[in-house]
Amino acid sequence: MTVEPVCWVLTDGKAGMDSQCLGLAEALGLAPEIRHIRPRAPWRWLPPRLWLSPLSAPGSAGDALVPPWPDLLIATGRQTVAPAIAIRRAARGATFAVQIQNPAVNPARFDLVVAPAHDRLSGPNVISTLGALHRVTPARLAAEAARFRDRYAALPRPRVAVLLGGSNRQYRLTADGAARLGGALAQAARAAGAGLMVTPSRRTGAKNTAIVAEKLAGTAADIWDGSGDNPYFGMLGLADAIVATGDSVNMVTEACATGKPVHVFALDGTSAKFDRFHAAMREAGMTRPFTGRLEDWAYAPLQETARVAAEIRRRMGHSAASGPVSGQGN
Repeated sequence: MTVEPVCWVLTDGKAGMDSQCLGLAEALGLAPEIRHIRPRAPWRWLPPRLWLSPLSAPGSAGDALVPPWPDLLIATGRQTVAPAIAIRRAARGATFAVQIQNPAVNPARFDLVVAPAHDRLSGPNVISTLGALHRVTPARLAAEAARFRDRYAALPRPRVAVLLGGSNRQYRLTADGAARLGGALAQAARAAGAGLMVTPSRRTGAKNTAIVAEKLAGTAADIWDGSGDNPYFGMLGLADAIVATGDSVNMVTEACATGKPVHVFALDGTSAKFDRFHAAMREAGMTRPFTGRLEDWAYAPLQETARVAAEIRRRMGHSAASGPVSGQGN
């Protein structure tokens, strides 16, 4: 009888961080224990390399980091770096530690580092990915499409999933930008006779969402108001095309995992790393700029999460018949 490996997911609790780690765990066929770290003072103000007691740093607000240690640790985010290193050290080789994103310390302190290519990180235990890891799989898209089919049944085709991000450290979604985006969406919808499935994020903001909604008046648009179950994966599954704002690597990568045309709307702002990411996605034939017109093209869905999972199985020394770690997620 095969014993399922114990897997921990360690993040700061942000949805985007959880999604990357959970997607990788699921691709390995594992149901992980989720641990969120919320460092107490003074640790939350210091770089991880200065943490003197990383396993006690989370404090009462975070989940306890105590043995027995997991067989596999999947972590991401700046605040998880020191605890992940400490767990690996305390486990004395029994924990295979995977750090997602650039940890800003020597990658050799982990068993494997998974970093997006635009971070330009290299090393014998570094895997570079095109974009972020995620939870989008064909099975999840099919299941969620069936779940939300009735909600969007009245919308005409082509149906377009519209993924709205917002302001962050690199980009700004202003009232003018929201108006330009809403106008371009309305123009595209009318020209193609399309139905729009729109989902704002927390960063979009109520004001910008209202501006987009006003511009879409008179079009066939369904804007999720945040109530009830999140239709995000259902929208991706039901869409014939996708429009996403360019402020989120996660969002654009998830859209490209569908194999459907992904149109990227540029927000105000710039970032060298984001510029490299978007250039790579365009060069791979997955995305095109959104200027108010829907285009149709095809490409192989981006499946980096499955590729990373296969490499973890190889490095952990599991054969194809060794149990859950060798399985495919849903």
